[in-house]
Amino acid sequence: MNLHDVRRDYHGQPLPDLTAFDPWTFFAGWVQEAVDSEDCEPTAMTLSTVDATGVPQARVVLLKDYIEGLTFFTSYLSAKARELDAHPACSGLFWWPQVMRQVRAAGVAARLPRGEVEAYFATRPRASQIGAWASRQSEPLTDRAQLEAARAEAERRFEGREVECPPYWGGYRITVTSFEFWQGQSGRIHDRVLSRLRPDGLWESTRLHP
Repeated sequence: MNLHDVRRDYHGQPLPDLTAFDPWTFFAGWVQEAVDSEDCEPTAMTLSTVDATGVPQARVVLLKDYIEGLTFFTSYLSAKARELDAHPACSGLFWWPQVMRQVRAAGVAARLPRGEVEAYFATRPRASQIGAWASRQSEPLTDRAQLEAARAEAERRFEGREVECPPYWGGYRITVTSFEFWQGQSGRIHDRVLSRLRPDGLWESTRLHP
């Protein structure tokens, strides 16, 4: 198989005029259109961090809110949590192939208030709640049976009652300082707009060459 021959042409509506362009409003519209397009995982965000040795690390998390920033939830035991606590600067990448769009967002992450974490945890499916107790995320695992045993133990522990939020489980909100919007276009003449947050709190947007 020759990967040189794997290609597709892109198409889509050009990005709008930048007069009074509000990146958060525009981002919200794109998220909704991704959901409406029935993309496989419209809220999937590739979160990039830096580890203790300076090596970039990336993984997919699910966006759960974008009102005051980009919000996601995870275990504080995880590698990404340790990396964010040490180096809060990070970025999130959204790729929506159904509508041929990409968004890059960079900023600084901070832990969410405990009350907000517990309120969200209470809305999760019970199986996911149990899984949060069973998994010591990112720690070495002897085999699958060890994880299944931990899950069974968590199920016995909370049998007949609500599952509490583990003390080591939480979330982060990324305060975004820059957005880059990318809309695929035919012939690789894509549309790109970079929006940066200025010190005065206003956004400044510029078109970029593809």
